[in-house]
Amino acid sequence: MKTELMKVCLLALVVLMTTTVQADTLLPPCPGSPNCVSSQAIDGHRIEPFRITGDSRSAFERLRRILSQRSDTRITAAGETTIRVEFRTTLEFVDDGLFMLDAANNLIQVRSAARLGYWNLGKNRRRMELIRKSFVAK
Repeated sequence: MKTELMKVCLLALVVLMTTTVQADTLLPPCPGSPNCVSSQAIDGHRIEPFRITGDSRSAFERLRRILSQRSDTRITAAGETTIRVEFRTTLEFVDDGLFMLDAANNLIQVRSAARLGYWNLGKNRRRMELIRKSFVAK
């Protein structure tokens, strides 16, 4: 009985550790509306993550600098592995952006979603691709 209990506890610990590690790079899912893109989506919301070459911490800092220089972007929170931003459209709508360092896979996971409405005519996807272009160029 004690051996079985130990096995169950050990299995639970392994599952918990695995879940914790994965949660560090999981983005919130996109809603059903088409005004969201995510590198972890498996449907029409899918956008490729940013690929990192070289040191992942340096690459993430480079991305933070790129975002801070954009006139339509305000960084609301930045840590070692996460950057949260607000994007403002020309019509003053606010979209939320999230960038998460996935150093184990040499990726930056990305998500951008409109706060209001249903359609955004692909603005989130176009914006993320422009940021990717700047990130790759530097």
